[in-house]
Amino acid sequence: MDAIVTNISALSDDRSLLPASERPTRAEAEAAVTTLLRWVGENPEREGLLDTPSRVVKAYEELFGGYSADPAEALGRTFEEVAGYDDLVVVRDINFHSHCEHHMVPIIGKAHVAYLPDGKVLGLSKIARVVDIFARRLQTQEAMTAQIAASIQDVLNPRGVAVMIEAEHMCMAMRGIRQQGSTTTTTTFTGAFRDNPEEQVRFITLARTPGGR
Repeated sequence: MDAIVTNISALSDDRSLLPASERPTRAEAEAAVTTLLRWVGENPEREGLLDTPSRVVKAYEELFGGYSADPAEALGRTFEEVAGYDDLVVVRDINFHSHCEHHMVPIIGKAHVAYLPDGKVLGLSKIARVVDIFARRLQTQEAMTAQIAASIQDVLNPRGVAVMIEAEHMCMAMRGIRQQGSTTTTTTFTGAFRDNPEEQVRFITLARTPGGR
């Protein structure tokens, strides 16, 4: 089952983030995990759980490391010697793991990103890096799709950006409706992609064709 969401407004991520000075200490974060263990009915003093609070906090540092990374900085270096190339650049099948902001359970999927250069290009790894930065934050799939497109548009200023994300949400698979295998697809387009449906079709065809041909 696919849910298609299109034409998301590609706005920069303007959600307020807590400054470092206002964030809880590591000890406070570990105490919160201990409280949750008690709340579900576990004994945090038993042997198997003694180190769980510190392990969870350490894991969260990695899983949510996107809050300490700047996507604009990741995209900062561009290349202008492109030998006149001005056609589609597509990076497809960028695998990611994120967490939904509603239930804090995993979102597992892949992103396809394309742009039409206007005199300069990005290193291909930079696009995957930007996907990773936004994925390692609490997200909705719709917002993440728009954030990736907006960050590339703002830094590179290409003639257009296209982003498609296909993902499975564990909040649907593990709880509530418990619908396993359901995939949500979101797309957003800027510039020439937004204005030209033929470019949208070309991008989606390349993104979904095995081997990209």
